[in-house]
Amino acid sequence: MNISLREQIKVQRQIVFDAFLQDGKPEKLLRNLRNVVDQALTTAWQAANLPQNTALVGVGGYGRGELFPYSDVDLLILLDKEADPALQEKLEHLVQGFWDLGLEIGHSIRTVEECISESKADITVQTSLLEARIVCGDEALFDIMRERYHAALDPQAFFQAKRLEMRQRHVKYQDTPYSLEPNCKESPGGLRDLQVILWVAKAAGLADSWRSFVTRGLITLAEARQLMEKERAFKDIRVRLHLHTKRREDRLVFDVQTAIAESLKFKATPDGRRASEYLMQRYYWAAKAVTQLNAIMLQNIENRLFPQPGKPQVINERFNEINGFIDIKADDTFLRLPSTTLEVFLLLALRPELKGMSARTLRALWHSRNVIDDKFRADPANRTLFIQILQAPQGVTHVLRNMNQTSILGRYLPAFRCIIGQMQHDLFHVYTVDQHILMVVRNVRRFTLSEHAHEYPFCSQLIANFPQVWLLYIGALFHDIAKGRGGDHSKLGMLDASEFCRNHGLSDTETELVVFLVEHHLSMSLVAQKKDLSDPDVIAQFAASMKDERHLTALYLLTVADIRGTSPKVWNAWKGKLLEDLYRITLRVLGGEAPSADRELKNRQEEAMKTLRLYGLPINAHTTLWEQLDTAYFLRHDASDIAWQTRVLYEHQDDNESVVRCRLALVGEGLQVVVYTKDRPDLFARICSYFDRKNFSILDAKIQTTKHGYALDTFLVSEQSFAKSYSDIIALIEHELTQSVLSQEPLSVPGKGRMSRMSRHFPITPRIELHPDERGQYYLLSISANDRTGLLYSLATVFTKYKINVHSAKVMTLGERVEDVFLIAGPALHNTRSQIQFETELLDALRV
Repeated sequence: MNISLREQIKVQRQIVFDAFLQDGKPEKLLRNLRNVVDQALTTAWQAANLPQNTALVGVGGYGRGELFPYSDVDLLILLDKEADPALQEKLEHLVQGFWDLGLEIGHSIRTVEECISESKADITVQTSLLEARIVCGDEALFDIMRERYHAALDPQAFFQAKRLEMRQRHVKYQDTPYSLEPNCKESPGGLRDLQVILWVAKAAGLADSWRSFVTRGLITLAEARQLMEKERAFKDIRVRLHLHTKRREDRLVFDVQTAIAESLKFKATPDGRRASEYLMQRYYWAAKAVTQLNAIMLQNIENRLFPQPGKPQVINERFNEINGFIDIKADDTFLRLPSTTLEVFLLLALRPELKGMSARTLRALWHSRNVIDDKFRADPANRTLFIQILQAPQGVTHVLRNMNQTSILGRYLPAFRCIIGQMQHDLFHVYTVDQHILMVVRNVRRFTLSEHAHEYPFCSQLIANFPQVWLLYIGALFHDIAKGRGGDHSKLGMLDASEFCRNHGLSDTETELVVFLVEHHLSMSLVAQKKDLSDPDVIAQFAASMKDERHLTALYLLTVADIRGTSPKVWNAWKGKLLEDLYRITLRVLGGEAPSADRELKNRQEEAMKTLRLYGLPINAHTTLWEQLDTAYFLRHDASDIAWQTRVLYEHQDDNESVVRCRLALVGEGLQVVVYTKDRPDLFARICSYFDRKNFSILDAKIQTTKHGYALDTFLVSEQSFAKSYSDIIALIEHELTQSVLSQEPLSVPGKGRMSRMSRHFPITPRIELHPDERGQYYLLSISANDRTGLLYSLATVFTKYKINVHSAKVMTLGERVEDVFLIAGPALHNTRSQIQFETELLDALRV
């Protein structure tokens, strides 16, 4: 019987799926799937011949009357008393029979008393019973359980528990609806947030549907329609996720976004936007609306459950304070006085004791956001209010986030509205464009706060002496505002920033600084990470573009904030040191010191000598080694590195011995590794091969050949487990890497390595740029590609094949993308044919 019933369920489910693919109605699918399962379970229940005083109850989502294609069927088998052995055996066969039907069953067997005690002890059980629905069996027993459950339910405690649970869930999902791979059920602004509203309202006896919310005066009809529209959209996406993956999958991961988008009729456009980008932007807009309506409704329900008849405290003629929340004096305040839509945020910034806006204020703001039009934006009073928000002594970040959440920021800045929810597929931004911008504003703001001074003390020191910090906020707001328009977003954003500054009465000097920041916001990271900071010409050119100390400082602060706001993976202490080094060198040039390789050489040697004296070495211990090194070595290494390498090598310079030494990196985590051995064409490849086998990431490489034919190569490497056992790893590297560089074994063929899931779905076209440097002595090779394990070793084997000498390397990993720069030389580069072959093989090595 079960086999035929199982087949019947399978056929009926497929009919329901096919109907959905034709009509696209998720509610109909959820209802019809529930009916299919109801009928099957009832048939199996009746065949089990259980006692009359038992009942089969649907709980959770199934109890609510909704069943997604591959969701669990949550069941409660309700008993009037504890089961005897005979009944227990029947129940075990029944549950096994449910599983044999091909259903994913989540079940519990409880008496009425056990249901009540479990619900008191566990908020999850209490919530699932709130939506209990009888499927078949003893209805009177079910009614008894439901009556006792509601009698024991404490609506106030339930509200507090569900709100705490919601906050914990939001933290688990990074407290943002704007994750690039959101969970449409659990992420902030998703289906679960809508269910929380219904649960707490139902527990309080206030409402059990969106329409009943309207009749009880908790929301307006327009808000109910918004909620139903968003709920339907999320259910639609979740159904499609289940059907596409053929499993319970609620995450909009990169692997499925395009397929889901195309099933919803989104299409890629000629401007380069993917179908998935349109889907995700719609998703984020819906999640933002749910987040706002969730805040309004929970506050309304809280006011009903915890009435606080506080006396209004007058703030001004338009606003009161009630129980710590700012409240409008009249429902039509925002419509009658449009400028108050900005004033309310200014008050929140100026009065930190306020906890936020009342539900009444939030609702009125939500419904009046359309008052912000061209006329509103052109009003000098409103422009003044917006600048005052940016100039507020505190609360700027919080207020801007609230303005974005309530859709006011996008209304006031139309260019900002275009990038709300816009994804970035550059492989190192993990936030949507609007969230990245607000993150950068936050980062700049944190530099000004004493409680965060320990994070980036140099930035905090600089910003403490920087007048008009609010200009940096404007620069941050506009630096990426033109993303997605096509063309150079820095140039396009510069025009938007210039117009904003002129319209808002900024002086020519203030406007020029903001426009400069937007136009050049990528310049400093480009120079620090890709160019040779030991080259006086590089520094001279960069200093000329900075104009003066104020521009340099502003750009440095914005650059640090910008890189930190892309992804937790992108920023590290080593990149921070590169930026700080560039800042300090450039500052000296702007102060009147001419870039001089000789002066820098002398300074570093003198500083290294001071350190060597502290080591207690003979006074001339450095002489033999330093005589074999050229100027480039001293300019590319810090004085501390020069002293360390001299100390470990001064006894090994003439004994034909290979030396490998490691130490903890002086900045950030990782290890510095120095290799000193007779040079050979495949040396760089052998070293890269060793690091590849150990899964070490090479962050930086400086390749040096001495005058007497020795390689003096230094690497900065990292690996996740370093911090656990530095001493053991140092000893291991010194031993194993020495064996590797001495080995005469043929190099292994590099594998293609593993790419991350994100890189697979958003591949970037490998790019190579090869051109001679300004002196014609070396060639500069720039490489951009998706990151993967073993990539550097693949490149090194091509260098070896063409007898290319690597003089220095900057190996940059930006999230899932690499931006590597090599200074190379070799006869093959001077022959057009061999150079083309070299570049072709490099491109092959970069491709997966």
